[in-house]
Amino acid sequence: MSFNLRGAIMANIKGNSQDEVEAVIVDAVQRGEEKMLPGLGVMMEVFWNNASEQQKDEVCQQISQGLQ
Repeated sequence: MSFNLRGAIMANIKGNSQDEVEAVIVDAVQRGEEKMLPGLGVMMEVFWNNASEQQKDEVCQQISQGLQ
């Protein structure tokens, strides 16, 4: 049996408003639950695939600084 986790996550968040997306992210970060990580990863993939090179650079810089 094969389960497409990425597809399931996309189906759950497809059509969400900006406020709904933010609420999902804030909730995931505040809870700190491991089970939320795949959803955040899918959201990051969506961002990355739609971001400009400048946006990608800014995100990488922010993440790098946060890991210091």
